[in-house]
Amino acid sequence: MICTSIRGRNLEEIWALLQGGEIEMAEIRLDLCPLSVEDVSELFSATDLPLVATCRREEDEERMLAAIEAGARFADVDLLLPAALRKRIRSACEEYGTTLIVSYHDEKETPAEVVLRSYAERCHGAGADIVKNVTTAHTAADAQRVLWLYQDKPSRARLIAFAMGEAGRESRLTCLRRGAPFTYACVSDGEATAPGQWTTAEMREAVYGTGTKKPVFVPDGRENADSGTKKPVFVPISPAAAVPMPAAKSFAQRAILCAALAEGTSHLGGYTPCGDSEAAIGVAEALGATVRREGDALVITGIAAAPGCLKDYPDQPGNDGKDQPGDDGKDQPGNDAPVMPSECGASVPPVFHTGESGLLTRLLIPLLAVLSEGPVRVTGEKTLLGRPLTNAHDYLAAFGGRLQPEERFDSARPFDCYLPLTVRGPLIPGRAELSGKGGSQLLSGLLTALPLCDGDSRLYVTEPKSIPYLFITLDVLKKFGVTVGSEMEGDSRFMETQDWTYCTGLNFRIKGGQRLKAADFRIEGDWSGAANFLVAGALFGEVEVAGLEADSLQADISILDILTDAGAGISRIEEGENAGNIHVVRAPLSSFEADLNHCPDLFPIVAVLAAFCPGRSRIYGTERLAHKETDRAAAILDMLRQMGVSASIEDDCMTVGGQSLVRRLLRHQLLHGGRYSSRGDHRLAMALRVASLGADAPIEIDDESCVAKSFPTFNEIFNKL
Repeated sequence: MICTSIRGRNLEEIWALLQGGEIEMAEIRLDLCPLSVEDVSELFSATDLPLVATCRREEDEERMLAAIEAGARFADVDLLLPAALRKRIRSACEEYGTTLIVSYHDEKETPAEVVLRSYAERCHGAGADIVKNVTTAHTAADAQRVLWLYQDKPSRARLIAFAMGEAGRESRLTCLRRGAPFTYACVSDGEATAPGQWTTAEMREAVYGTGTKKPVFVPDGRENADSGTKKPVFVPISPAAAVPMPAAKSFAQRAILCAALAEGTSHLGGYTPCGDSEAAIGVAEALGATVRREGDALVITGIAAAPGCLKDYPDQPGNDGKDQPGDDGKDQPGNDAPVMPSECGASVPPVFHTGESGLLTRLLIPLLAVLSEGPVRVTGEKTLLGRPLTNAHDYLAAFGGRLQPEERFDSARPFDCYLPLTVRGPLIPGRAELSGKGGSQLLSGLLTALPLCDGDSRLYVTEPKSIPYLFITLDVLKKFGVTVGSEMEGDSRFMETQDWTYCTGLNFRIKGGQRLKAADFRIEGDWSGAANFLVAGALFGEVEVAGLEADSLQADISILDILTDAGAGISRIEEGENAGNIHVVRAPLSSFEADLNHCPDLFPIVAVLAAFCPGRSRIYGTERLAHKETDRAAAILDMLRQMGVSASIEDDCMTVGGQSLVRRLLRHQLLHGGRYSSRGDHRLAMALRVASLGADAPIEIDDESCVAKSFPTFNEIFNKL
């Protein structure tokens, strides 16, 4: 990125510069700007642009500490300042999450390589997150010598190294090509803060392009072979309005089912249709509930569900003699065996069609084992027919239910079953210990169904995954008057941090004989879909997202932590008509580690993020991806490699080698455009659209319509970026 160094300006003048649209990042020279402590606090707390607070004198300490406390993204402290002062600034950076730059400046010359390395090591030893070494060049050889540091930089630290003076002018651009997180320029109509400095306008033209022919600097002074061609033009995204998020289908599907089971009429506001949620409405109506739409609200009158209440099945698909998906006898996944085994009798059981929703299927199976006195058939469509319901037999059998027949059998995975299938109850209350390693959805189904049973139950879950979704289930049940006790277990790390990653077991106490009561509430916005827009803003400009809950139980709210760890600028708007919106803006990024075992839907877009984060990012949780809409781990790996990104999978971890957007632009190594397959996976299709913003040619996606599964308006909204 390009950091504009600001000197000699008061608070109002600095504000005018930051709001002018040219500056993407700024250094505030505290030693050269007439700012009070109060001015500094106001400035650094009121903008999402990444700001550097720079301390060059001992008398700047109070204002430096005020800047860090107010939210400075970077603090630049000179290596030659007293060690005690540097230590106080370092401690403040650690407390407030500010990235520490320790810098050395030689305003007379460029010393020998061994001396340069010595100063770099000293900066690193002083606790630098970023080492900054700037010398003065009198010849081209001087400039090349300081750039040598990129071949021999201190381990683990990011590096900014270039030379001042006219002889070092080009090194200010070359350092970006070598991997510097940012370089420095001066205000386009102002005074340079150092000799040889580019203006921001000049640097923007060199980095982002204007379509003009311009020579490109290379180390030996020759022009690049393609310098006569037009440079790619990068235009940052900046939507004119906040991007609205749809209803979270993880909440919507649970709420629709609970409303259908409840006694009375529920009002669910904030509903936006998508394929999976519409399938849930179809199931609600098949159960006998009535559903009508009033604006963005669903008005659902439930069936007052109780064990065995589905004695007289309502007229529904599968009970009217018409052909249904999965019932046409044609060769298709999951339909290569007889529809009904002989022991089911001559009559055809009622059919509940769950579309392409794995969550809806897994929520419904235990419920049908409670509600129905006879066999009930569950069907699906498209990719769902090829996705195994891992351990569904064991989960249902633990409480007396059965799934039959196995219309598909995989000897390599004998505990899996596939749709269509028949559910047989009753579900018998009791005690069970089940592994949560395969995911949370069937467990959520049990937690919804067991409170309806006549007796109490206890459920202990080992190796829990996707824990937040279990608590979404409990939260939705509570809104409908059903309570389930829960306790989390873990090692000392869990006891200290309460981090779900360290949870080793979940204990649920389920009181039987409960009944759901009608509820009125608003369905919250979808963090899964929002993650794509937030990453787009962090990589390619800025985005503001509306309709999200800051205290959401949705696992994909973890995208905020991931973006923060990577270095993106994120804030929540506190006042005004946009209060509650999430704002994200570009900032210098770095590699990160993320455990997505509890939020596997984030994997595609986090992998795209990693491709633009310098270094090697590690993303854990690939084993959770095998049976999504596709083998998502393999699909992501193929996508990255086709784009020219270094990536590999070992055990449960994907490693992605990334480069910053600026470095990709300067090295002509943007992601490869071309034709890509979404494999019918809505998450992959959305991630591909975001990746297209950083590609060297258009990315064509074979199937973009699959986004309708969770976010039908995604492409329409994305096109407005």
